[in-house]
Amino acid sequence: MIETRVLQYFLAVAEEQSITRAAEYLHITQPTLSKQMMDLEARLGKQLLIRGKRKVILTEDGSYLRSRAQEILSLMEKTEAAFRENEQRITGEVYIGCGEYRSTYPIMQMICGIQEEYPDICFHFFSGNADAIIERLDKGILDIGFLLEPETSPRYDYQCLPFQERWGILMRKDSPLAQLKAVSFQDLTCLPIIVPSQNSNNNRLMRAFLENTTEPHISAQYNLIYNAALMVEARMGYALCIDELINTAGDHPLTFRPLEPEFVSSVYLFTKKYQNFSNAAKLFLSRIQKEFLSPL
Repeated sequence: MIETRVLQYFLAVAEEQSITRAAEYLHITQPTLSKQMMDLEARLGKQLLIRGKRKVILTEDGSYLRSRAQEILSLMEKTEAAFRENEQRITGEVYIGCGEYRSTYPIMQMICGIQEEYPDICFHFFSGNADAIIERLDKGILDIGFLLEPETSPRYDYQCLPFQERWGILMRKDSPLAQLKAVSFQDLTCLPIIVPSQNSNNNRLMRAFLENTTEPHISAQYNLIYNAALMVEARMGYALCIDELINTAGDHPLTFRPLEPEFVSSVYLFTKKYQNFSNAAKLFLSRIQKEFLSPL
């Protein structure tokens, strides 16, 4: 079994791209760290590092191990934090995965209230698409996820929150479509479309396209809206996205137009079935139930 200490050493080398600098950061000698890395490669039977004159580069196997090592250490920290909680005084960590949308603002306000009562609770947020968040839930790295209409799975419990997000098109202000108050699927025929890389919403959007027009011309995909906005600004296409994520006021070169007919997605809270939650996570879920969900 690989010691966690060795994984920490490996991550330091990967971060610093230098065994010498990593050794200085870890307060150990360079020969000691170099031997640890060689022993790790021998144990796994794989070359993890390409040792150049100026820097160390990860091999494909090294990149894979870095990803797994980060997940392992994160899960260990989360587990240790749960055991450190004081039963008389709720403390600890809550790990939340969330997409990018405005309607989670009331949840952030609720968290602020929780921290006023329990200042020792720390909330960790991971932003990403459904696939990335579900992967982390499966591995136990996240406690809770908030997503737009996720694909259902028997592995999870789902609860629909009283929030909805409106879909539309992010485009340049000098686009002919910017003269419209709303954009129909027919208006987008033959235009390059930039779509989110989230299967559940993509499936719904594609069905709506096919019901109203021909198959869309997809020119790119994105998982976070900032890069999508840059693509639109660079004239790569029109981005399908939800409203109020990009501030297009003033001199900003982009603008948003809603889809017509209106296309909305609900926000869901989902958790892994039979999961053991920390006291801090239990408190958070109980507040969500009280503030936003009907009594069971």
